[in-house]
Amino acid sequence: MAAPGGTLNCEDFSMFQMMEAHLSRDKAIKACIAQTSEVVGHLREERAKDSENLVLIKQLRKEQTKLKLMQSELNVEEVVNDRSLKVFNERCRIHYTPPKVK
Repeated sequence: MAAPGGTLNCEDFSMFQMMEAHLSRDKAIKACIAQTSEVVGHLREERAKDSENLVLIKQLRKEQTKLKLMQSELNVEEVVNDRSLKVFNERCRIHYTPPKVK
């Protein structure tokens, strides 16, 4: 996303690119986690009804693995956000202090 005035300074970068990108990725990952959690819950209910169904058990394990990977990705995103903010503060602290987001 380009800065509104066409020029790019520390405030524009913080407000219109870095923070927006972080929030967008965080929202997308959390939506995927919520959707996969619903699938896992449904598969657990099905497994409770039919605990001998090997296809169902295999599918449940696959979805649980996917959920764990997405949760790990959320942790990775938090580290990326922290490091990005650290670099931003090192480069732009004289010119601009971004608002806290959480």
